Amino acid sequence: MTPKENLAKYGHQLPNASTPGGSYSSVNIRGNIAYIAIQFPILNDEYLYKGRLGEDLDTAEGYKAMELCALNVLAQIDKKVGFENLVGLNHFDAYFQSAADWDEGPKVVNGASDLFVKILEDKGTHSRAIFGVHKLPRNFSVGLTASFTIKPN
Repeated sequence: MTPKENLAKYGHQLPNASTPGGSYSSVNIRGNIAYIAIQFPILNDEYLYKGRLGEDLDTAEGYKAMELCALNVLAQIDKKVGFENLVGLNHFDAYFQSAADWDEGPKVVNGASDLFVKILEDKGTHSRAIFGVHKLPRNFSVGLTASFTIKPN
């Protein structure tokens, strides 16, 4: 199935691709690699899932927040590259802010991993890194960057 068919199958819609909040490009292509700038849990200009995991949000909410970040990554790919030009997801870096004693980062980040594999199938297989940080912009609970291999022009 195509990514758009899988989105419909799993009841997801791509959000509007957000615009950069600074002096950078949301998608930077070098050779046949597309780098996606950090995406936050934003749904069509509405900032969601703000606060610290384990304090303001629970693990299940963090999972949904990370899933939304992954949908925003896919929205950038759809708008700037086109799903038909994807070879596959290479790697992503996940960031979260949490309470000091909260330690369920891998469960939260599975929100992105699970979504990428469901929507992109074999092209969604990836490696990942997880970073707990003190603060994210606008008090977002999570953020996600990614890189994809794309077909040469």
